[in-house]
Amino acid sequence: MFALVDCNNFYASCERVFRPELEGKAIVILSNNDGCVVSRSNEAKSLGIPMGAPAFKFSKIFDENNVQVFSSNYALYGDMSTRVMDILTNFSPKIEIYSIDEAFLKFDDCPYLNFKSYGIEICKRIKKCTGIPVTIGFARTKALAKVATKVAKKFKKHTNSVYVIDSKEKRIKALKWLPVEDIWGIGPKHSARLKKLGVKKAFEFTNLCDRWVKKNMSIVELRLLKDLCGIPTLDLDQIPTKKSIATTRSFSRNYKTFDEIKERIVTFAVTGAEKLRKQKSICAALMVFIHSNKFQQKQRQYSRSVVIKLPFQTNSGIEITKMAVKGLKKIYKQGYNYKKAGVILLNISPQHLRQTTLFTEPDPRHKRLMEVMDNMNRTWGKSKIKLASQEAGRTWKMKQERLSKRYTTRLDEIIIVNCKRKKDKDI
Repeated sequence: MFALVDCNNFYASCERVFRPELEGKAIVILSNNDGCVVSRSNEAKSLGIPMGAPAFKFSKIFDENNVQVFSSNYALYGDMSTRVMDILTNFSPKIEIYSIDEAFLKFDDCPYLNFKSYGIEICKRIKKCTGIPVTIGFARTKALAKVATKVAKKFKKHTNSVYVIDSKEKRIKALKWLPVEDIWGIGPKHSARLKKLGVKKAFEFTNLCDRWVKKNMSIVELRLLKDLCGIPTLDLDQIPTKKSIATTRSFSRNYKTFDEIKERIVTFAVTGAEKLRKQKSICAALMVFIHSNKFQQKQRQYSRSVVIKLPFQTNSGIEITKMAVKGLKKIYKQGYNYKKAGVILLNISPQHLRQTTLFTEPDPRHKRLMEVMDNMNRTWGKSKIKLASQEAGRTWKMKQERLSKRYTTRLDEIIIVNCKRKKDKDI
């Protein structure tokens, strides 16, 4: 049996934990640099505020409806997520952390376990210990557990936030209710194509011919179909080494000159190299991209990327930076207002499996230098030690005008509780 535990409106719920007066009020959370809506409370959804809505276009709606707007508080959300996941490990040793607000649990050899009661107990424990409300779906496969969670969310009062698909009748009833576009793993293109064929519900998708699904979609969708039919094909995933590492940012203002963008690209490359070393990996290629401001339609638009193959596998910030700047020189064009850029490290493999080359090898001094830099930055603070090509006095700071406090990770921002001692006669 699988269970999917889904934190309800996670970012908004994290804000409400420390500000209970926000309960019942519309809340939206904005992306990096306060750009677009990335999370909404149910109250905000009912106002018609869509996911990904540009904040500047909806500012009037926010003001007119007294919508509470927050910048993304990643320190708070990450810590609250860790607390929820730690609690879940007490209910099952087999766990897959699927995202910051979702996790799969697996239960083997539990024929007498009442999953409904067990799910309610999990919900109560998480709510009591963290203040975060969760929804749980149980089923024999991962895909059906996803469906069960959607049912539990839609019919919260009837299900008490926990729903168990443990029979053929329940499975068919849930699949006949679920729209095809809401199936886990079915994207917009596939759902549009299926609708043209008259497939509007998940149950109709499961009735398609296996050969047709494999030929016209892929083996991934075929496995999904089997999972929805109650035939387990998807197991818990182990945490793999990342296949790519992306460091991208939207700028707080438009950049025009090459030197301005170069400094950002260098910083992104250094950050990516640090992540590589942290997971004891190396990369063999990287991608550099730049975008103009797509929201300023009256201005000329430009977007370009390039993949650079490294002469050898490395995790040296110095070597990766050199190649990133080389890539930027190839794609940069003068006369545009650039709003976003990034560096993506590709072809990642464990550092102990590094393949040597015949004519070119990384500078052996870099390994020790990077170790010293990493240790100093861990001890004294992030980005205290930089490369010369980075601007010495500059620290990357996102536009976060509506940032809440980091209640759980910073002592200087912890909640202050005012207590009064009772008089002796009241004790």
